[in-house]
Amino acid sequence: MTAHRLRALFAPLLIVLVVGVLSACASSPRPVAAGEAAALRVMTFNVRYASPNDGVNLWENRRALTLKTIVDQQPDLIGMQELLLGQATWLDQQLPHHAWFGKGRNGNEVDGNGNEHMGLFYDTRRLTLLRQGDFWYSETPDVPGSANFDGPMPRMATWGEFEDTRNGKRFFLFNTHLPHTDAAEALRERCARLLLARIRQLAGDAPVVVTGDFNAHPDGPTHKLLTAQLSDAWEQAPQRSGPEKTAHAFTGNPDARIDWVLFRQFGIRSVHSVDDHEGPLYPSDHYPVVAELTWL
Repeated sequence: MTAHRLRALFAPLLIVLVVGVLSACASSPRPVAAGEAAALRVMTFNVRYASPNDGVNLWENRRALTLKTIVDQQPDLIGMQELLLGQATWLDQQLPHHAWFGKGRNGNEVDGNGNEHMGLFYDTRRLTLLRQGDFWYSETPDVPGSANFDGPMPRMATWGEFEDTRNGKRFFLFNTHLPHTDAAEALRERCARLLLARIRQLAGDAPVVVTGDFNAHPDGPTHKLLTAQLSDAWEQAPQRSGPEKTAHAFTGNPDARIDWVLFRQFGIRSVHSVDDHEGPLYPSDHYPVVAELTWL
């Protein structure tokens, strides 16, 4: 039997073995260091939708690495963008102590390339979900799939209210993906205003975290609008590591910091981006960002 045929025979078994080991690791809670009990680990992660046109970067080729990235970081909460239903279902099966929720931006649960979810994964050992919801960036934000903010496609946010089982404190997380292209800055600002209005309406004065791919530069008007009321973890953290820029198109050479963790009424201990890869293979075309937030 040739070496090529042997590799073809055993490659699927190796993938199953790796995923099995990672799933077992996912069932073990991250050790809590002294003085760390109050820290809340929040990840924002644009996982890149499962496009059939991605060549070597097909979801099937990188999903085990995506899982490994999550397991290694052990986040309490993950705000994902570009998440298709099939991707969410697979990750949910591999992360036994996490639950997830989210709706397709088209207003249905068809598993297609255009129907991304603002999926929120949370560790059920640490957090209890109290309520959840979605809204769309449109004149009718409560109408699923609505897109009349002059954008070419529906854009939305998914939110949840959580209780920290370690101390009984409650907070909200909002997860979103704003329109892309430089020409869409005015549209992003309009979306940001609606996001802030919904935060006021839903969360009141409660602590809030916002995760997302904002497709905006940190020195631009959308960032300025949001950070007038929220803090940017990357700008405020006393400890930072990893590349500052996050969007890299599967090259490992990022050119923009568009993936943010924003917050209010939390302290910030540290923030880092995750540039893990296996040779030329990356878990996504964005680096995830992890912030350690502390209760005030």
